[in-house]
Amino acid sequence: MPRPLGELEDAVMTRVWQWNRPVTVREVLEDLQQERSIAYTTVMTVMDNLHQKGWVRREAEGRAYRYTAVSTRAAYSAALMNEAWSTSDNPAAALVAFFGMMSAEQREALRDAVRIVQHDDEAAEAAEAAAPAGPAAAEGESGERAEGPGR
Repeated sequence: MPRPLGELEDAVMTRVWQWNRPVTVREVLEDLQQERSIAYTTVMTVMDNLHQKGWVRREAEGRAYRYTAVSTRAAYSAALMNEAWSTSDNPAAALVAFFGMMSAEQREALRDAVRIVQHDDEAAEAAEAAAPAGPAAAEGESGERAEGPGR
């Protein structure tokens, strides 16, 4: 489970996620400087730390690196929620409390997400039921491999 990002790590990752393309330290620095006074070396250190922690991968481009997110913000958020939920001694009560904190729009998004997951589960079950059972299903009754057209 990933540890929550620190404030500056989150500010950097937010840009990497939003831009959804390989970025340089200079690009992130220039954007961050619109909000705060920050040094190039600070941003470089944060991006190197994010690389060491597995949040971004990097590729050399000349004397600099281009950094790309390894996963999405949605995956990060989901991992944090899962970690918080799994540490509860009463997961059902934690969910009820969490749902109670949600806005109407968030609860609607949750209902949509549950519908998507249920649909995916039903589709996977249908595919599993329709799939041949085991290696013998790919062979004829005699044990010889069935030949299709053009073989």
